[in-house]
Amino acid sequence: MPDPILQLRHFLDMSEGPVLVAAQGRHDGDLAATPHQHARGQLFGSLRGLLSVGVDDGLWLVPAIHAVWLPPHTPHSGRSHGPFHGWSVYVAEPACANLPQHPCTLRTSGLLREAVLRACAWEPVTAAPLTGPHAHVAAVILDEIRSLPAEPFGLPLPRDPRLQRIARALIADPADDRDLERWAAWAAVSSRTLSRRFLAETGFNFTAWRQRARMLRSLEMLAAGISVTAIAFDLGYSTASAFIGVFKRTFGETPATYRARL
Repeated sequence: MPDPILQLRHFLDMSEGPVLVAAQGRHDGDLAATPHQHARGQLFGSLRGLLSVGVDDGLWLVPAIHAVWLPPHTPHSGRSHGPFHGWSVYVAEPACANLPQHPCTLRTSGLLREAVLRACAWEPVTAAPLTGPHAHVAAVILDEIRSLPAEPFGLPLPRDPRLQRIARALIADPADDRDLERWAAWAAVSSRTLSRRFLAETGFNFTAWRQRARMLRSLEMLAAGISVTAIAFDLGYSTASAFIGVFKRTFGETPATYRARL
């Protein structure tokens, strides 16, 4: 079945037509997009699954609670990690003038998510300008992009292919407790090189990077309604209190408080 997001490609460089077009897509396995750019700004995110996004200043891991905003003509690449259900919104270049001018992530609000899903249900997509209720929904989406606080990208991924292989394995199974030496042997790299390059390419040492990757996955699991105890064990912590302690040190609040804010 054709991917609805890919079917919108003929709108990506249109100077005329609707101010906003949107679509959802589902994939049972990994989805990859090679480096590209387009004239429309793009907002995209996931309802299920993690994304990694490549922009000029690095490769980043982004959880489902965040959306990624890319201004027009921003070179980027992307891939999902495991089963993926996502959405994408393309904004005409003139409408991007008062939107963020640099790539960023936005904490997805309930209003933005519902407005995007409403826009994804519009059929058929045509080149005609939006009118009536469609125009109102588009205005809500643009206002949310404009007003939601921009946040730093979630977690940098290493560029070295050997280190990326390790990172992808940890993303797939955050509970894997192999130490640095065993990961180095698995990826055919010396432990010294692994330690040095991980820090140089991500700004985190290996242990801190793995812990933050687990924390980002925990945000997605909390948003999905999974219990704190189940999250703790699924992510490899020996007790729920150990997970809660790391979560609080990382985000400044407990998982329960964070879930309440969601």
